[in-house]
Amino acid sequence: MRPPQMLDELRRMSARVGRNILLVQGAGGNSSVKDGDVLWVKASGTWLADAEDKEIFVPVALSAARAALMHGDERVPLAPNAGTSLRASIETSLHALMPQRIVLHVHSVNTIAWAVRTDARDEFARRLDGLAWRYLDYHHPGLPLARAVSDAIADDTVDVLILGNHGLVVGAASCDAAEALVADVEQRLALEQRSAPAADHGTLRTICAGTNYRLPRDPRGHDIATDRYSRAIATSGSLYPDHVVFLGPGLPVLEHREKLSAMIAQTTANGLPPPVALLVPDLGSLIREDASDGAEAMLSCLALVTCRLPLTARVDYLTAENEHALLNWDAERYRQQLTADR
Repeated sequence: MRPPQMLDELRRMSARVGRNILLVQGAGGNSSVKDGDVLWVKASGTWLADAEDKEIFVPVALSAARAALMHGDERVPLAPNAGTSLRASIETSLHALMPQRIVLHVHSVNTIAWAVRTDARDEFARRLDGLAWRYLDYHHPGLPLARAVSDAIADDTVDVLILGNHGLVVGAASCDAAEALVADVEQRLALEQRSAPAADHGTLRTICAGTNYRLPRDPRGHDIATDRYSRAIATSGSLYPDHVVFLGPGLPVLEHREKLSAMIAQTTANGLPPPVALLVPDLGSLIREDASDGAEAMLSCLALVTCRLPLTARVDYLTAENEHALLNWDAERYRQQLTADR
């Protein structure tokens, strides 16, 4: 199957967007282009940042994708002669529903920092005035989200979707227009970043000595632990899907004078896996030695989101049911595995 010429433009734009951690973290986000009855969409578990170096886009029959949504099918089959073993993005139905030729979905830090707040509706209305936009409450990614999008765009053309506890979706006629629209929304929703005290690397290394934990590669990952406001927000619940998928629900805290080895032993004795990452109050964060690049990116993302939230913000966390659905979803296990193998 011959890719359309615009797919090269989509690759370049996707790579630029994917390398901006304020817009995309790890395997999060996706993009697509429509070419007749073929929808070229990012494959599940691949990284937008790799768009120019790897074949991350797969062809899907557009009519089949829309039919799958109508029949409640979670998986969307690839177009005939696709020539790949990759799966289409779990958000393919969303891309198929949006009428614009180019659709771009990002996990914008600024958007998420607003979209987790219960008191942000008036701010969205004021800041996005003049755009064709809609706000959707949180829905499980994939089919439930696609159905909500279908209802939201049924009676009008919508170029911007704000997804509660999730991110941002834009549709446009070209890659340049889609990227410019994301930049416009980013500027409108920009939030001031709160600075955090420095981490104590020496003490952290002493704490994790003899364990299979280490310091995160990105120094920003420590900010969740050293800033008391960010720490309070992060330890009160899960804010968005990719945090749950790659780090697990919430973030555990190593209490004062508690030994890391003892904490891990107790966790294992309770039949739970050792946490992917944990916080040491006022000192910094720790992450498992075998943590994937995706988990590293999610720790950085959480730091970037929480430092933009005031402690007085009324936050709408994911429910235990939301977390359970994400952790027991085959599509997310597949995405985790691809990220681990990257």
